[in-house]
Amino acid sequence: MSVKSKETNVKLDKKRLRNSFKFAIEGVKTAYKEEQNLRIHTCIAIIVIILGLVLKISYLEWFICLILIGLVLMAEFFNTAFENIVDMITTDINPFAKNAKDMASSGVLAMAVIAATVGIIIFIPKIIALIGGLL
Repeated sequence: MSVKSKETNVKLDKKRLRNSFKFAIEGVKTAYKEEQNLRIHTCIAIIVIILGLVLKISYLEWFICLILIGLVLMAEFFNTAFENIVDMITTDINPFAKNAKDMASSGVLAMAVIAATVGIIIFIPKIIALIGGLL
């Protein structure tokens, strides 16, 4: 392989990388525009971050919260993509399409319930201690 072809490959890789970020950002914009649940999950994530700052959670608790926030948002993005694929395949009322979409959204629900449960375990004792300290 000549030096020139290596340089061309590097330039093409940079362009591909730039495009992959561009497409990902377009996907984020579209999902936030079209998906109410994604906006709700994001608002909850912001509340969790604010609570974490106010209640001064530990590094381990931050790590856990951030991982769970990422997993919930990721699950919602994947669910949205999956629903779009199903809608693209069939516009007819189809029990298999309904089942597939219902099961995909069940995955988001399961992840959100797990995240909320962990959030309760982390935040409730700190909130109780804060309220107790104010009384």
